[in-house]
Amino acid sequence: MAGPRRQAPVQVPAQQYEKWLSTLSAQHGVLDISQLRGFGVTWAAVRAQILAGRWQAVLPRVYATFSGPLPREARVAAALLYAGPASVLSHRTAAELWGMRPESPGPVHVTVPYQCSAISQPPLVVVHRSRAFGNIAVDSRPPLTSRADTALDLAVAEPSPREAQLLLAELMTGRRVAVEQVRRRLIERQPRRYKLELDQAVALVRAGVESMLEERFAVDVEVAHGLPAARRQAPFRVDGRKLFEDAVYDDLGVPLTVRLDGRRHLEPDVALRDRRRDNAAELAGRSRLVFGWTEVSGRPCVVATEVATVLHRHGWQGPLRRCPKCPGQDL
Repeated sequence: MAGPRRQAPVQVPAQQYEKWLSTLSAQHGVLDISQLRGFGVTWAAVRAQILAGRWQAVLPRVYATFSGPLPREARVAAALLYAGPASVLSHRTAAELWGMRPESPGPVHVTVPYQCSAISQPPLVVVHRSRAFGNIAVDSRPPLTSRADTALDLAVAEPSPREAQLLLAELMTGRRVAVEQVRRRLIERQPRRYKLELDQAVALVRAGVESMLEERFAVDVEVAHGLPAARRQAPFRVDGRKLFEDAVYDDLGVPLTVRLDGRRHLEPDVALRDRRRDNAAELAGRSRLVFGWTEVSGRPCVVATEVATVLHRHGWQGPLRRCPKCPGQDL
């Protein structure tokens, strides 16, 4: 990424010059008007630099001491200076710094205390407010919201309850945020919407759901169709090794194993392991159903019907409930 260009010297007292340089370096060439005045730079000098094309106004009261495009680091520094000393990076911007999301050219997201006067400045800054501001940040440079708070902020910003649930489950199953941290924050800091769905996402991951494929099976197949909840990650001994099945219904007295095959199952060693598990299940007289991403995400009603068929065959008496995606004919 190209750095600042055409940075011009200004008249700074000699005793402050080293601090001037270190501040410019730490803030990627961006300062606010109060800092400039602290270095003895008058508004007339700032205006002269801007008119000469050597500096540029970035946000109200915030200036870049160079011309040309603003690097991402400079935009982040400018957003924090604009929002004030109590501001922290949050939402998508914090997610990028935590490695939850790739870097984007979009606006910088900051959160401020509820009473703060800063407002969003499109397209550079989006300002959020929090009544729990004192409990959401971590001690870092630059300041940002904690992993769990960042994940919850992202989820709450989603347009629907199901999308919020999927996003939070993705972050937890992808090991980008610890499920217990999220659970604690949901108790300590009530989200403004989607609480039920976010609680359900946490409960599923705590119960053993380890991938988005497993999450889709639990929610879109089991919950949506009134099927009983399987036991997740059930251990079995195969060839003297402890292996784990994605979902089993032994707690109902039904010897049914449901295996959910993601992309890893195409790897030779994983495929061999699965074949050995299949043979061991057959020798033990267990029923087996295997589904992949295409079936679970694209045809959950068909998957639910097949699971219910085996459960009914073994004596389960429950009804199969229709979901909004189910076709018109009876299940």
